[in-house]
Amino acid sequence: ARKRLKLLRTVVAWRGRAEWDQVMVGLYCGDSRLQQEALDRVSAWKSRYGPKMPLAVDCTAELIRCKVLDSSGRLKSHELILSYGLALVRFVNLITERKQKMVSIPLRQLAREVDIPIWVVDLRHELTHGKLPRLALCRKGCDVVLDWLRKTYWSRQLGNNLCEESEDEDEDEEQEGVEENVELDNDAWE
Repeated sequence: ARKRLKLLRTVVAWRGRAEWDQVMVGLYCGDSRLQQEALDRVSAWKSRYGPKMPLAVDCTAELIRCKVLDSSGRLKSHELILSYGLALVRFVNLITERKQKMVSIPLRQLAREVDIPIWVVDLRHELTHGKLPRLALCRKGCDVVLDWLRKTYWSRQLGNNLCEESEDEDEDEEQEGVEENVELDNDAWE
């Protein structure tokens, strides 16, 4: 029984479930002061956890950081486009990278497999290879990706408490996932 218990333990950067929940709510609350506090906590987690930080947490923090900078009024339009652009490019690349096999699979196909809107992949392509898009499009892309992250990752960690719409998943399966703590890491997200 002791060996089994050791196998179920996962070392994480956050102190406990309450801290995790507080950061998640802070990131998505819309209040830039609370968002900044949550971002500071994520930075602390990252310093403790390093490369083991869940991709979803990292991507969410980068996108929220862009929104906080945007609301501060300290950056010019061009700087905001670059900031949003980097966060969006990293999101698409990091999320699809894990699905790449030995054979190169087009990003559009990988995005379809994980329900990322194709236009976000096209936006990533423009940011990487084309003319920089308008700030409004970058803001919209950020909002769509944050919503995707909320539904795909964050709400699953809470058993859907953050989602307004109810998902079509069986509640018993979700409860089991929450009870097992879903390990709150990259493997759980994949």
